[in-house]
Amino acid sequence: MTAASTALSIADLHISIGRPLVHGISLDLHRGRVQGLAGESGSGKTLTSLAILGLLPRKAQTSGSIRLGDDELLGMPRRALNRVRGKRIAMVFQDPSSSLHPQITVGKQLTDHMRVHLGLKGKEADARAIELLERVQVPRPEESLGRYPHQFSGGQRQRIAIACALACDPDVLLADEPTTALDVTVQAGILHLLRGLAVERDLAVLLVTHDLGVMSAIADDIAVMKDGRIVERADRATLFAHPQHEYTRTLLAALPGSRLAAETEGDDDE
Repeated sequence: MTAASTALSIADLHISIGRPLVHGISLDLHRGRVQGLAGESGSGKTLTSLAILGLLPRKAQTSGSIRLGDDELLGMPRRALNRVRGKRIAMVFQDPSSSLHPQITVGKQLTDHMRVHLGLKGKEADARAIELLERVQVPRPEESLGRYPHQFSGGQRQRIAIACALACDPDVLLADEPTTALDVTVQAGILHLLRGLAVERDLAVLLVTHDLGVMSAIADDIAVMKDGRIVERADRATLFAHPQHEYTRTLLAALPGSRLAAETEGDDDE
């Protein structure tokens, strides 16, 4: 990877909330690629993604660096950070029902982002909203602008949440467990969508999940976190074929049909 392809760089990030929780991690996100960040609940992966957007609790203490191009995000004044959020970095959360306002139409939620960050309004904003809904494959996008989140299925709501995240054409997309609440077949469609968006928009995607099965579908590179530290990192093929850390092997062994799981069962039988 060349330095020019780096969209966001995390260096020696420490996070404490009463006690140390993230211990000096470093990670680069590259344009057109999906970087996976895997680990169990409490490993520090979600805290890392929240730190990027400055959404940690007020009592959190941080040190290190999070750079978006030439801008240092860690410690950036809130007003300046508000100009970054949604425009240059966007986030898709686990539950679209909580990230989409239930009493505001899909069209207004999409166009509000454009009005604030791009200065678009009226027909111009509506046209872009329709185009985004078409891209994320929401049925009847023009009609969907006037509908409310509860009128869509869970998978469609997550696609709408992704459209909202893309409204201002960000450089970086953070996806925190984006398929956990969805059926397996719906998961596959959302993952395929994220993969396609990374490539066609030259978008750097950070995929945060506990599920290495999800990683296997779309991540180009994977970093594994345990107890606030990155214990292993590799490209997807290398990590799945030759895991080096015992914790990574444990996560892989938990996957249905895993070779490592079969080996473990074989060991137990001896």
